[in-house]
Amino acid sequence: MRDRVRVGVIGCGNISPQYFKWMATFRDLDVVACADLDGDKARARAVEFGVPRACSVDDLLADAAIEIVLNLTVPAAHAAVNLQILQAGKHAYTEKPFAVERADGQQVLELAAAKGLLTGGAPDTFLGGGIQTCRKLIDDGAIGQPIAATAFMMGHGPEGWHPNPDFYYQKGGGPMFDMGPYYLTALVALMGPVRRVTGCTGTSFAERTITNPKLRTGEKIPVHTPTHIAGVFDFASGAVGTIITSFDVWAHSCPRIEIHGTEASLSVPDPNTFRGPVRLRRPGDSDWTEVPLTHSEEVGRGMAVADMAVALRQGRPHRASGGLAFHVLDLMHAFHEASAQGQHLEIRSGVERPAALPVGLEPGTLDD
Repeated sequence: MRDRVRVGVIGCGNISPQYFKWMATFRDLDVVACADLDGDKARARAVEFGVPRACSVDDLLADAAIEIVLNLTVPAAHAAVNLQILQAGKHAYTEKPFAVERADGQQVLELAAAKGLLTGGAPDTFLGGGIQTCRKLIDDGAIGQPIAATAFMMGHGPEGWHPNPDFYYQKGGGPMFDMGPYYLTALVALMGPVRRVTGCTGTSFAERTITNPKLRTGEKIPVHTPTHIAGVFDFASGAVGTIITSFDVWAHSCPRIEIHGTEASLSVPDPNTFRGPVRLRRPGDSDWTEVPLTHSEEVGRGMAVADMAVALRQGRPHRASGGLAFHVLDLMHAFHEASAQGQHLEIRSGVERPAALPVGLEPGTLDD
């Protein structure tokens, strides 16, 4: 048995229970401390999930035994906290987006490289059974040569359910920065990096009214970011992609993601989950056929932290890398910029398509 990698968590808000729950299932991880600006919140999570120590951020970063720090702060703080983590000599994994601004994300990558540390970012849902099954089908030639991809994430915003939805409508928010990472990360994991994009954006409502029945009902939120983004892009492989992310749509019947090849079409499951279904349709078929999953769907958030831990011990690249997260950040900005400039934009960032997961992994393991 390898030594377990000790993990500290900074940020104990709404998403943290999912990480605490699933990281406990991986044999290579040992979550030993958590911190939050609200000390009571950190102590409550520690009790809830059996974390040995709740402490201040400074104390967590000063703990020499902690190797990886999971950054679950708000998006505007992601880059600054990642820099703190790296300066403390620890590997950093952050919730999405990798940063709000490209320059901040680039600074994180440069510091990690200079210090010989790993950095990575969510989402890690592309490591789940659904999308990994799709990856295997593509790699095995089940759809022939991939020639096109479509992705749709459309709804009417989080003001009906989120307790504090304001940040969704500020810079660094909106449907592209909120949900785009799931869709774009899945597409890059399946199809490889993107070389060129164009796009159109719109802001359909100048303000939003909170309709959450429990909190702040009727309050108005000013909108300071585009809320409907349509993008077209070229993969480096030559395939063409289309994506729409929107908080302006009341209802739709579009698929989440489809990959179309020379021999068949592939229906990809919700990239905000680790599960199926995966469906395939070949020429002559009267309907889609569900494909049995080749990888486990009994996994959850924190899978990429475990992959980072195994990569540290094995000396191999980790899959949800900082380079992948930065490439997605670059794309999200580029869709907005292409609309403002009225042109195609070449993407300067590049990344290797992350390695597929092996078939037949035992629960709680990520050994290659």
